[in-house]
Order: sequence, then structure tokens, then C-alpha cells
Amino acid sequence: MNPKQDDSGWSEPKATALLVLADGTVLEGTGFGAAGSAVGEVCFNTAMTGYEEILTDPSYAGQIITFTFPHIGNVGTNEDDIETVNMAATPGARGVILNAPITAPSNYRATRHLDQWLKSRGIIGLSGLDTRALTALIREKGMPNAVIAHQPSGQFDLDALKTEARAWPGLEGMDLVPMVTSGQRFTWDEGPWDLETGYARQENPEFHVVAIDYGVKRNILRLLAGNGCKVTVVPATTSAEDILALKPDGVFLSNGPGDPAETGKYAVPVIREVIDRNVPTFGICLGHQMLGIALGGTTMKMHQGHHGANHPVKDLTTGKVEITSMNHGFAVDKDSLPKNVTQTHVSLFDGSNAGIALSDKPVFSVQYHPEASPGPRDSHYLFRRFVDLMRERKRA
Repeated sequence: MNPKQDDSGWSEPKATALLVLADGTVLEGTGFGAAGSAVGEVCFNTAMTGYEEILTDPSYAGQIITFTFPHIGNVGTNEDDIETVNMAATPGARGVILNAPITAPSNYRATRHLDQWLKSRGIIGLSGLDTRALTALIREKGMPNAVIAHQPSGQFDLDALKTEARAWPGLEGMDLVPMVTSGQRFTWDEGPWDLETGYARQENPEFHVVAIDYGVKRNILRLLAGNGCKVTVVPATTSAEDILALKPDGVFLSNGPGDPAETGKYAVPVIREVIDRNVPTFGICLGHQMLGIALGGTTMKMHQGHHGANHPVKDLTTGKVEITSMNHGFAVDKDSLPKNVTQTHVSLFDGSNAGIALSDKPVFSVQYHPEASPGPRDSHYLFRRFVDLMRERKRA
């Protein structure tokens, strides 16, 4: 890096990366990963592990992630922990912000340094920032729009970056699902990972599940397969007629990015028709939000969102508390839900809705990610609950 000097001769390294907020605030740091610039919404994630899964979660499309844990990169990266299913799609997060420089990898599974991995995926990184101060800013003022920029030369067009950050409309009203959904239908049979044998294969499925891909994560599909399901993944714009023609025992509504009300303009009518046919239906994250809309509720933009692997949720149907992984900036307004919709789960952080179910049909959903295993397996029962609904319908 080129040093900058004052009159006394004292010098400091020149910033090679900037975070430029929409209000004009400029934060300097050291760049890593891909060079260039990207605009998005800045959020913070409180997880201490799982950075590769987080960075490849399609639900983070349109966002720049600040990790509150200071040391990221210690286990390197590998090809097994990637969550993106559609490798040709947007890689997920648009940028990553760290406090400390990337830690050198020290793990037998590592195949690449995080810096090399970010370069290969076109993700811009910035380190050396006071991430505690940035997190406090987000907590107090909400998630800001910003541009993250990395130039090894340290030369930036600051006015252009400020204009870009100011002009970006934000995630509200934005449908990002077309950036991450699969382009065509395919079948999934890979099951959960085992230390001794690696990933299992589902060779004798009991059920057929159609998963609507709004940005689905691999481990969701693995857990469906691991619970006796043959999974057919279909693009987000697939019609209800085409879904029902596959004769599914159940339909899964996946996670994904962006504003659920906007994506819901084409997704909600499909969801309603599936529900009307009494097909067991299970939704996660964006799928949960759009199910809420389909059932007559509304969604709202959150102040700072929920992003992390330490979120306590109470299952109101059993009274149990589970530690969950969350990643969402929109939520279902629980006060908007009609009487035939039961709130099944609630966040113990802020009381926001974390799960719903229909009282008269085999339909339910949760806001969090039961496949992410922070508990570590507190929430896996939801997949078994889905299977039980399909089994009951088959018997009937």
C-alpha cells in the first residue's frame, strides 16, 4: 500500500477499501477478496462459526455482512460447506466486513484460504474496521444502504461512491429471487453429512417433495432427503399446475432474499392454490413470510433484522425453547394474521413472529433456519413434523 504522510514525516498505510454509507459517512480499511465495488444493505451477523455457509446463503443477496466475531477465516474454506445450490447464480452476500485481518486456515478440511475463495467468487472484503461501532450504529439507526469498495491502489472516486450509495433504493420493494433461483427443474438425493462416510444418498424414498427454489440452501435439501424424501427442486416462477402435475406428497417453500411482498406478487397465488389442494406445505424464512401473506397476513421491514446463530425461539405448541439460526430483514406481522392461523413460534429476543400453522390444513412454516444446527439439532424435529403430515395424508 502507498503510505500517506503529514508534515512531520509520520506515515500510515493508505486505505485500500472503503465503506461509504448513504448518509455520506466514509469508513476506511484494508481490502481483501475481489477488487471493485458493490452496493447493498449493511447488516451484522453475530455467529461465531459458519462464515462460509453464511457467505453462500442466497438469502444474503443484496447485503453486505459485518461479522461481530473478530476472527474470521480460521478454518479456511472447502467445497462441502457451500450452501448455494445454483452455482451459476449470484453468490449470496455482496461484501464482507471484518475487524481483524483474515486468520490463516488451520483445519484438515480446508482447501483454500478465505481471501482466495472470496476472489474466486467476486466478493469484496474490508478489514480493520471497528465492527463494534458499526454494529452499534446499525442497532440504533437501522441497516444502512452503502457501497463497499476495494482498490489495491487506494485510488477511489469518492463522489461517485457516495452518489451510488445514496441512489440505491434499498431492499424494500425489491424482488431478488430471480438472481438466485434455479434455471430449471432437477432432482436432489444427497442426504446429511457423516464424519465417517461423508454425504449419504437417499435411495429408497417414502415421499416425494417439490421444493420451490426462492434461493434454497443445500442443507435444507439434505435434511429433506435424510427424512425419507425424494426432492424435486423447481424454479421460483413454476406454476401451481406444473407443481401439482408432479404429484407431490408435500411442497416445500424455501428461504430466499429480498422483499416477500414483492416476490409474493407471483409466488403467493401459487402457494394459495397448493394450500387449497390440501397438499402438506412447509416453509422456511422467505417461504414462511410469503406463506403468511398467502394466508391473509402482511409483512414488514425490520429495524436491524435477525442475523446470527444464537437466537432463542419458543415453540408454543410444546413449551420448549430452541437455539436457532436466523437470517432475515423482514418479518410476518403477527397482529395481521387471521383467526384460522396459529402463531406456533415466537422470538424470545423481541417477541416477533417465528412460526405459524393453519388450524384446518396441513400447513406450517418457521422464520428461522432449522437446518443450520446451532443448537445443534434443536430444530430438526420440524422436518419430521413435515414428514408426519405427509404420512397422515397418505393414510387418509
